[in-house]
Amino acid sequence: MNEPKWLDRDEMRAWRGYVAMSEMLEARLGQDLRKVGLSSADYTVLVLLSEAPGHRMGLSDLCAEAQWSKSRVSHQIRRMQERGLVTREGDADDPRRARAALTGSGAEALRVAAPVHVEGVRGYLLDHLTREQQAHLVDIARSVLPHLSSAPLPPELRSEDRSGAEPPER
Repeated sequence: MNEPKWLDRDEMRAWRGYVAMSEMLEARLGQDLRKVGLSSADYTVLVLLSEAPGHRMGLSDLCAEAQWSKSRVSHQIRRMQERGLVTREGDADDPRRARAALTGSGAEALRVAAPVHVEGVRGYLLDHLTREQQAHLVDIARSVLPHLSSAPLPPELRSEDRSGAEPPER
């Protein structure tokens, strides 16, 4: 077995800084969402459904967009369905497939949670970065994500547009 190529001091600082920042950021955003009755996973599903045509999405498409396993999506949809946030329905085009649909309660939960989430994203991260640093984060994501998944980049990362236009907030 080959000896691993150990991280040098600068690589270790970059890695550990990223891990600490990522874990703390996710924890804080998750705490904020719990205050309005949602988990981070709930919020992800609600956002994806709210952006989908007709507020409906095939479960396999939801898997791809959220980068989750079929089992995780199935369990998440079941839990959210029990709370009235989504419904599970058959796909008229393919009876073997199931779709998730946003309910009125789910849309209302998202309406309440979105300002809380965007305030956290700004307050915990974006307000502490220059526009140039934010652009570097986009460049880093574009460089790394293709090596982690064969799924296409999220739409927000595909465009070179840096006009300041506001994309949908996730």
